[in-house]
Amino acid sequence: MRYNRLGQTGLFVSELCLGTMTFGGGNEGIWSNIGDLQVDEASELLKASVDAGINFIDTANVYGQGRSETITGEAIRKLGLKRDDYVLATKFLGETGPGPNGRGASRFHIMQAVEDSLERLGLDHIDLYQIHGFDPATPMEETLRAMDELVGAGMVRYIGVSNWAAWQIAKALGISERLGLTRFASLQAYYTIAGRDLEREIVPMLTSEDVGLMVWSPLAGGLLSGKYSRDDEKNGNGRRAAFDFPPVDKDRGYAVIDAMRPIAEAKGVTVAQIALAWLLHQPAVTSAIIGAKRRDQLDDNIASTKVTLSETELRTLAEVSALPSEYPGWMLERQGEFRRNLLAQSRRS
Repeated sequence: MRYNRLGQTGLFVSELCLGTMTFGGGNEGIWSNIGDLQVDEASELLKASVDAGINFIDTANVYGQGRSETITGEAIRKLGLKRDDYVLATKFLGETGPGPNGRGASRFHIMQAVEDSLERLGLDHIDLYQIHGFDPATPMEETLRAMDELVGAGMVRYIGVSNWAAWQIAKALGISERLGLTRFASLQAYYTIAGRDLEREIVPMLTSEDVGLMVWSPLAGGLLSGKYSRDDEKNGNGRRAAFDFPPVDKDRGYAVIDAMRPIAEAKGVTVAQIALAWLLHQPAVTSAIIGAKRRDQLDDNIASTKVTLSETELRTLAEVSALPSEYPGWMLERQGEFRRNLLAQSRRS
């Protein structure tokens, strides 16, 4: 297991992160489609993760309507993990109470949400506190000041964001710099070999501003597990038949699967391991979040850290998964070619 620095911080996190969305799902709503693991099952997955070198755990206050945080905290205590042996990340934004202020990124909601999360987790601080999405009703400055106060109070160590656009993150970083506030250490975003949209604007911004990247749903909601084919799509079989999320270009997705299968067979590994290994080969990725309902699924995902892809294999996968050309990308590519080549020549000399 490799450990990567989280953005500009001095914190190192494992290249795989245990996601807890499958903990405590319940019998209603979207969580019933994702998982309903209780303390004993969650503890088994957490122990296997820690034994494999994973030191990063991600949850959210809305997963299982709060039950995921509760079970995560109970599993940590059941295993007797030392507080400095793991990095705990959670998120806020979604609905946790009635009325207009029971959700969002206002100072009012943030202060209540962090106290509730700490109580459910049974901890005195959160290592990485993330905004789960964009709140169009709250000024960024209000949100950033509130999160900075949490860091100053010792309730939170670092802050991050999830599911924001590149311009929104860049604007927030500028506000933080101008006001001397704690800056975002990381972005949690959807990114897979079957969904590389992040590479258009967000990855260049993350690289430029030195912001870490946590990847959610690295197997595209199970599509890249290797269990499904075009025939399953036609017949309406598989998990996505009931919960078709996240959205995927199916034609490109199955073309990618077709390209990964022979690579997986040649290496004696699974298609899922190739999909995860591809992500771990991407320079912008700090950590890929893996979730599981069963121990064998978790073990398979963890084994991806041992898979090495050659330049030829990476090139093959890059070509089959390439995004269609889009403005202004194609214009930037065309107009910048001469100067990029000049810069490359100067670096070699």
